[in-house]
Amino acid sequence: MTVTPLPSAPGPGAHTTPGPVTALPVTAVTCLEDRAQVERTATVELAAGVRRLRLGPLTALAVDRTLRAESDTPGVRVLDARITRAWTPRAPLPPGPDDSGLRHRLHALEGRIREEERLTDRLEARLALLAQLTADLLREVGEGAGAGEVERTRWHRELDRVDAGREQHGEELRAARARLRRLEVDRAAALGALEEAEERPAELVAHLDLTVEAAQAGPALLTVHHLVPCALWRPSYRATLADGELRLESEAVVWQRTGEAWTGARLTFSTARSALATEPPALAEDVLTLRERTAEEKRTVEVELREEAISELGPDGVVPGVDDGGEVRVLNAPAPATVPSDGRAHRVPLASFGGPAHSEFACAPELSPLVTQAVRFRNTAGHPLLAGPVELVRGSGFTGRGRLPFTAAGADAELSFGSSDGYRVVRETEERQSTAGLSQRSVTTRTVRLHLSRFSGPEERDEQLVAVRERVPVSEVAAVEVRLRKEDCSPVPDAFDTEGSVRWDVPLGPGARRTLTLVYEISASAKVAGL
Repeated sequence: MTVTPLPSAPGPGAHTTPGPVTALPVTAVTCLEDRAQVERTATVELAAGVRRLRLGPLTALAVDRTLRAESDTPGVRVLDARITRAWTPRAPLPPGPDDSGLRHRLHALEGRIREEERLTDRLEARLALLAQLTADLLREVGEGAGAGEVERTRWHRELDRVDAGREQHGEELRAARARLRRLEVDRAAALGALEEAEERPAELVAHLDLTVEAAQAGPALLTVHHLVPCALWRPSYRATLADGELRLESEAVVWQRTGEAWTGARLTFSTARSALATEPPALAEDVLTLRERTAEEKRTVEVELREEAISELGPDGVVPGVDDGGEVRVLNAPAPATVPSDGRAHRVPLASFGGPAHSEFACAPELSPLVTQAVRFRNTAGHPLLAGPVELVRGSGFTGRGRLPFTAAGADAELSFGSSDGYRVVRETEERQSTAGLSQRSVTTRTVRLHLSRFSGPEERDEQLVAVRERVPVSEVAAVEVRLRKEDCSPVPDAFDTEGSVRWDVPLGPGARRTLTLVYEISASAKVAGL
């Protein structure tokens, strides 16, 4: 990117002397969710008066209305800044992986033609040298014969050697020229086919035109800010578990295809959503009406069983944006980084921390028969951890990928390091219906049996704790009651909360087996329908 002075309009104090060519690189970038704020700086030599400068080229995707140019140098003022764009032919470049086979063939033919031309030039130079050598030999023969010095054997030998060389190189030159003619015919055919099938479009090139006023001659620092689309970032993590400690490394994954590379730029990552509207939504009337219940509605209470899950945005539970807990977060890269404009993912290190971690084996047989290793740790990074994918690494190496939820500073987080093949869980359910006495309440008794086994190798001798979780329905209406029958549970659960979650902490030694029994009953009045 260069700075080229343009002729300025004539006027008092105006100077049209061209200044030196100065680079205008991208020095800082603030990455947002779906765009980026680019900062460029350059130092230019200015003469006193008003002067027009052209900066560029820069990406044609720059947003004009966000353009801001300024100078911190005293006595220098930017009067006007605008972006001008023009279509220019693309520079000749070798074909890339996305180009057609015809363009690759043309590129290969041109390379072979250049090789044959170089070979032809070498052969012609050798033949010219042999011709000069033949002339020198014939002159030596004439001079020696006139002086009476006859060396027939040597003259015959030298002339035969020169003639053999001229014949050999002449034949090679004829073959090279024949190959060159065939290649030129093939190139002409390929060029004709390429002109009929493809047309290389012109490239849109943008420049920044500045009108600058300087009170005195000297260097001036110019700073340009503008927004560009086609750039985004997302947080990513790498968790390493070793010797009871967890080390979490945070990175920013950056994609950009703005048309120019960010080379050695200071990168800042923000969760600000500048694309969201700032106006409150329009209010609509919400009319509520009252009506008398029908006799049938008074006699019955309609209920249903439903699953409650934490809803997430996006398909397959993937959050499309950055989950920042509802507050804008700003993260700074500790060192300058380079992000090429290729549309691929590039990782920029942000920070890392480590600390003690609590590991346990957990299982939810109603959802999965696998026993997973859950690791809990505290966020001691000093700032919140944004939600994002995590690469999981244990002592044996890479074990898989997980997802870290949004974690406030100082809060506890949990990661799953995959399932263990040394455990097996079998779940059995049994249901019994009955009616309770004069009240005619229907009682449904459900029994859940969990058979937990541990398969250990001969080197394992320690006892391990497995956290087993089950669910009990929670009633939202007075006509339906749910009761956990602790006297029939074996063993009695270690924890039971208001959300219906039941937990056992089961110690298992090598080769041990345990059976857990959960019993609860659902009692509903005669007016309840739907169970």
